[in-house]
Amino acid sequence: MNPNQPHTLPASYFDDVYRANQDPWNFETSAYEREKYATTIAALTRPQYARAFEVGCSLGVLTEQLALRCARLLAIDVAEAPLIRAQERCKDLPQVEFRQLRLPAQFPTGARFDLVVLSEVGYYWALPDLARTAGRLLAALEPGGQLLLVHWTPPVHDYPLTGDEVHEFFRQKADPAGPLRLLSSQRHETYRLDLLEKL
Repeated sequence: MNPNQPHTLPASYFDDVYRANQDPWNFETSAYEREKYATTIAALTRPQYARAFEVGCSLGVLTEQLALRCARLLAIDVAEAPLIRAQERCKDLPQVEFRQLRLPAQFPTGARFDLVVLSEVGYYWALPDLARTAGRLLAALEPGGQLLLVHWTPPVHDYPLTGDEVHEFFRQKADPAGPLRLLSSQRHETYRLDLLEKL
């Protein structure tokens, strides 16, 4: 946990980031991001998922690739500006639905998923909000459903958590008495990927 940033980052943080730069993390142009997205998609163990949920879809670059493996995909973000770009990017993918939601306070009512993707978003929550979000995500995940985590691991000065702290939080739920089991794990130079399954 970051003692200099003990609180979940507010929606205004992301509004300001996207106001300053339409692609602040170079999702559309970075070779690093392309490689990471390819690794993310390759980690999925099933050719098709019936109902998937992507948290923090940003500009929809990963969403577009995930959609090819999903019969239905709900992609959300806290900021409006990237969602507009994501909708344009995925306009020819009718299986994708976009919504502006802020977890954990807002959550799709009655939703059930067989895949949840949490990519580069978990470290924006302080630990209490990460725990609340995890509870809601796991409640919405079908038995046998998969949770895919992908996060940058070096510390960032204004993020409440590190990527490693996010992954360790979820991996604690994969102990023998927990609701999850670990299917696969990868550690790259600056990011980490874990695929878990709900028991």
